[in-house]
Amino acid sequence: MNKRAQEEIIGFVVIVVIVSVIILILLSFILTSSDNAAVESYEVESFIQSMLQYTTNCESQIEFLSFQKLIAYCENEGVCLNGMNSCEILNSTTKEIIETGWNINEQSAIKGYEFKINTEEKELFFIEAGNKTTNYKGSFQDFARSGEEYGISLTIYE
Repeated sequence: MNKRAQEEIIGFVVIVVIVSVIILILLSFILTSSDNAAVESYEVESFIQSMLQYTTNCESQIEFLSFQKLIAYCENEGVCLNGMNSCEILNSTTKEIIETGWNINEQSAIKGYEFKINTEEKELFFIEAGNKTTNYKGSFQDFARSGEEYGISLTIYE
């Protein structure tokens, strides 16, 4: 009778150990996969919309230009009050915003990006960094400024 109780206790301990190991494995899997969360298309769309409202350091005669206004200013070859070319500011601001907003490296979920600004007739601006993969999310935003139609696309490669 005493031996049977010992066998039951050992069986119970073995079951508890097996369940504990399974829980630890699942917990470690959950914690490591949260760092490499996948990008959703709505995140890219929200990023573009926020980017268009960003106030740049290019000042015109009346105000500091938003990113959206800077695009048209660049196309019209405008020069900011500080003497800098508006297209140079567009280039540096774009890189700064994207690199701040998206962590691009081999250890993160994001491996690269591609950013374009187009009009109906031509491509105004193109920038890319990192690696292109077959898994990606992207978004497109269009707007009109000074009678011209513009389109912005951002593709994030995972």
